[in-house]
Amino acid sequence: MRDSFVTAVNTQAITKEWMDQISVNMANIYTPGYREIKSTFKNFLDGSTLEDLRVKTGQGKSRPGTSDENVFLEGQGYFVTKRPDGKVLYTRLGDFTFNSEGVYKTKEGYNVQGYILNDKGEVQSGTPSYADPSMAKAEDNLAMVPTTDIKLWIDPSNGKYLGKYEEFKIEGDGVLYGKADDGKIKVPLYKLAVMNFHNAAALTQAKPGYFIENEQSGKPVVGRGEIRSGLIEMSNTDLKANITFYQQAKMQMEMTSKLITTNKQLLEDALRLLQ
Repeated sequence: MRDSFVTAVNTQAITKEWMDQISVNMANIYTPGYREIKSTFKNFLDGSTLEDLRVKTGQGKSRPGTSDENVFLEGQGYFVTKRPDGKVLYTRLGDFTFNSEGVYKTKEGYNVQGYILNDKGEVQSGTPSYADPSMAKAEDNLAMVPTTDIKLWIDPSNGKYLGKYEEFKIEGDGVLYGKADDGKIKVPLYKLAVMNFHNAAALTQAKPGYFIENEQSGKPVVGRGEIRSGLIEMSNTDLKANITFYQQAKMQMEMTSKLITTNKQLLEDALRLLQ
């Protein structure tokens, strides 16, 4: 009787955690950039427990952003951002804008990361000495090339003033161009950094929509996809599936409650017989 009672109590507790996680997913169905968190069960002698939460890597739908500064990644990977303390966070939410100083930032104030380009559109940073020598261009080793903050007014590589451009545009390859003379002058300035992971589902969620790497996710590799300006990505939560999961969890909760009640009644009956 102890085993069945303990199993029921443990299962009920973990089912409550499961229901809470499903509720978070459903509450964020319309939250831009939110990544659905999925849970699986692992069985033990005295009940069950939730395994590590995993990030759903499927792409969410796009919707118009608030300006052309916003970006949407149609493909695999994450935009790279950096907090004021230097911590790197990865996100699919591209609601980025330039602040009054011309720095490309997230709504949370994190600096969006990219690579400085030369006039030919090539990444200026040379490849590290430990990189594959058969890869002649920095573009072939972007995962190993240090990123930089994107600053429109001043080029951090040489202090060159960039404010002479009348218009700035981000194109599908992630390159930020400066334009002048009614578009007749078009100069590549930066390339947005996009990284992916061999096991992206194992990324650790630092806060909703933002993730950090860990041993399970592995080190970042170059992401692939087209960047579309003026759009942002919505949540990738599957509402129908989460409703089904919630119904299953509710049924499991009811079954364990009945089992606990039955065990309690049997224990009370046994005690009465001993009196």
